[in-house]
Amino acid sequence: EIFERKPLQVKNFGISVRYNSRSGTHNLYKEFRDSHLTGAVDQLYADMASRHRAGYGSIQIIKTDVLNAKECRRPNIKEFHNKKIRFPLPHRILRASSKKYNTLFKASRPTTFL
Repeated sequence: EIFERKPLQVKNFGISVRYNSRSGTHNLYKEFRDSHLTGAVDQLYADMASRHRAGYGSIQIIKTDVLNAKECRRPNIKEFHNKKIRFPLPHRILRASSKKYNTLFKASRPTTFL
């Protein structure tokens, strides 16, 4: 088992892989964000099974690296490097302030885009 030095910090992982497909052997490089290397490898296996139909036995992990933000190549990983990133919550449902104001039917539709 691999123990992380900083298990609460999200890191960028680069993984080099060789896998056997129906047509031959291929090399590829993928990047993942996770707090543990084992989590990144689990993401790799799920991604390879879904995108390339590669099973567990046909995948060989060549090399794993912890990457700095400048070393990342993939745009889907780079988009999380912004310090001011925000995740809006567009569908907010307001609840009644107390139980006595709860009603089953309302006269108007709720506004959920506050």
